[in-house]
Amino acid sequence: MNALNRWLQTLRRLPPALAAATPGLGPWLARRRWPRAQGTFQVEGLNGSVEIIRDTWGVPHIFAKDEHDLFFAQGYVHAQDRLWQLEFGRLVSNGLLASVLGPRVVPMDHLMRTLGLRRMAEKSLPSVTQESRTLLEAYAAGVNARIAREPLPLEFTILGHTPGKWTPVDTLVRGNMLALMLGGNYRLELLRARLVAEAGEEVAALLLPVHAPQTPLIVPKEARYPGLRGVKAMEGLDATDAVLGDPNIVSGSNNWVVHGQRTASGKPLLANDVHIGLGLPSQWYENGLHGGRFNHVGFSLPGVPMLVIGHNGQASWGMSNLGPDTQDFYVEKLDDPKSPKRYEYKGEWHDLEVLREEFPVRGGPPAATTIRSTRHGPLLNRVMSSLLGDSEPMALRWAHTDSRPLIDALLGLNLAKSWEEFRAACALWESPGQNFVYADVNGNVGYQSTGRIPIRAAGHQGTVPVPGWTGEYEWQGYIPFEDLPASLNPPAGYAATANNKITSDDYPYVIAHNWFPGYRARRITDLLAEGTKHTVEDMSRIQAETYSIPAELLRPYLLAVKPADDAQAQALKELAAWDLRFEVDRVGATLFQVWYIQVLRALLRHKLGPKLVERYLDSDYERHGSMHMPLVIDLMGKPEDPWWDDPKTSERETRDDVLRRALGEALRWLGEHHGQDPKGWAWGRVHTLTYQHSTLGGPASPGMLRRLVNTRTLPARGDNYSVDGASFLWSQPFKVVHGTALRMIVDLGDLSKSVAIHAPGQTEHLYHPHRDDLLELNHQLRYHPLLHTRQAVESHARNTLTLQPAAKRP
Repeated sequence: MNALNRWLQTLRRLPPALAAATPGLGPWLARRRWPRAQGTFQVEGLNGSVEIIRDTWGVPHIFAKDEHDLFFAQGYVHAQDRLWQLEFGRLVSNGLLASVLGPRVVPMDHLMRTLGLRRMAEKSLPSVTQESRTLLEAYAAGVNARIAREPLPLEFTILGHTPGKWTPVDTLVRGNMLALMLGGNYRLELLRARLVAEAGEEVAALLLPVHAPQTPLIVPKEARYPGLRGVKAMEGLDATDAVLGDPNIVSGSNNWVVHGQRTASGKPLLANDVHIGLGLPSQWYENGLHGGRFNHVGFSLPGVPMLVIGHNGQASWGMSNLGPDTQDFYVEKLDDPKSPKRYEYKGEWHDLEVLREEFPVRGGPPAATTIRSTRHGPLLNRVMSSLLGDSEPMALRWAHTDSRPLIDALLGLNLAKSWEEFRAACALWESPGQNFVYADVNGNVGYQSTGRIPIRAAGHQGTVPVPGWTGEYEWQGYIPFEDLPASLNPPAGYAATANNKITSDDYPYVIAHNWFPGYRARRITDLLAEGTKHTVEDMSRIQAETYSIPAELLRPYLLAVKPADDAQAQALKELAAWDLRFEVDRVGATLFQVWYIQVLRALLRHKLGPKLVERYLDSDYERHGSMHMPLVIDLMGKPEDPWWDDPKTSERETRDDVLRRALGEALRWLGEHHGQDPKGWAWGRVHTLTYQHSTLGGPASPGMLRRLVNTRTLPARGDNYSVDGASFLWSQPFKVVHGTALRMIVDLGDLSKSVAIHAPGQTEHLYHPHRDDLLELNHQLRYHPLLHTRQAVESHARNTLTLQPAAKRP
């Protein structure tokens, strides 16, 4: 049971939680906290009146006379619908969660304070342009006006917490947290080092391959990581995962643009579906922004002004995670491992930078953390795991600490109306590195990668921790923006990304050694290449694709297995009839996936042993979970490869032996968990999704409360490798925890045809009609119009709230 869930057991004794879950009383209490959506308010801080028109789907479209009022109102509506989300995110990123949740999450606060997201934001604020800073201040004033003007959501009462004032620094911290969540290469380095320590370099190289031709894994002779051997618990990382979501996910975002030469209208189409952890509320928030230079519609992030993806009436943009390697562990030499004061670098001793911080802990005395840093960054051993305290001291270098805040880049993206303006904005977007796609009403489409990406010295791959004391492994600057991959109006007539490798083998720099396999990207580009008259409907069909390229490559080997009995024969018949799509009614999809997991576990046991298998499947970074699929596909063509042989048996096993045994184990697993009748094995019966409340929806909360705060459980289509992703943990099949969080399609020929959807809904408030009203629409793969003009907004208007300046006091 994770730290957060253990703490949540105390909710059984909290009357507010039980009152909220009581029929009759709960809805009455909740309605008193709902945001005001109709009428007129007077609030301090406005220059003039602002209209907030909420449409059929709960989307607020803000109409203001100037930009100060526009972003004041955006802060206001973000806080109306997502105030607990804003506060919870702030507590997490500032290392203050224990002040609300108590001692159980102190390890997470230690880690977050050591990483220093708040310190980075405070340091970077003076570098923000005055234009952006004015916008941040207006947004913060709007958040604070809502806090002062309307009742707090029930979560604050249940948890006994009162929010502080929002500041521009809080928004910058939000950007830092985004960079941390989309970075994470340090987790992969740590996992690879653990594999090297316990299973050897050969096994580590095969399980976590370096994506470069003929490039072996390089492990420095000075570092073999004996201190990582046998480390079974990473309480700091585990506590973080319990709150932010497990990082062991395969899926990622997709985006693409299609030139007018391949569309029915002769004008571009842009599509973006963002894959991220799925919970309640959604991490995204749909907005219309109209005032000053803004005439925008799209998706924002609560806590951040403007739009992150969308269109401005002239140009549209979308993004997916590039995933550059911007983090490295350096093994340091310290003067005293237990109480260090100095570290060695190039034969000389230097004073550690030491910072001591104290933070409150609910129900206990304040906690203190001592942060020690070298020239490379903070030492993380003790905050990742108490078992690492005396092992090789590792400092984290992260390019994000040298990167500009995102807010200036975001402003440039929102205002860009040409390719040149778009690229200028992308040049400011340094972290997290992204794949941006672009399209405009003049017919241009393009792709631009972004990021502050280190250039490493020869012999330094960035794949494992390296010696920090020698000076041999220092970064040699960053890849110039002008040299990052980009394309304007590509000859193929389209450009697409899906977290795959986006460079050719002769590209002069290394962006990353580890990418997601290109299965999603291949499927998208195959479908785009098939047509020259694409429409919005075609884009929606591609976003809904559940065809499995890995299953296409692996199924022939399974079908070659000789069945041992009638049950196996029937299972193989189902697999043969399967159309290779992970739709909710497909039994073949379930049979394939359960069989694959059994094959994978067998292969891993042969090399890692049963205990390390589970740690591999549980650990330590999202990308590693996709790397075993190419390995398994490759091994299928090598039936006598030693990987197939179990060294614990006297007989030499082959591929066919393992496949035959795995089929039997798969059927036994299905029978135990889902009954003996194959009709009960449909993919949507075993592969399910529940949007779980970010704080109160875990298994340790009372069942009555969980039923209140979580959505109903839905059958989930897609899998870890399909375009329409719905990913599960390999160690815990088949509960979906990560997948398609939003879909957007923009038609630059007729913006009124543009569509979008996200789930479960716009607001976090209990019992509110817009809390999960988009759930069924999204489940049915339907969209709503992306309303842009005032006329379109008014035709779908449901409520209008007018904010007016408060009368000046005499």
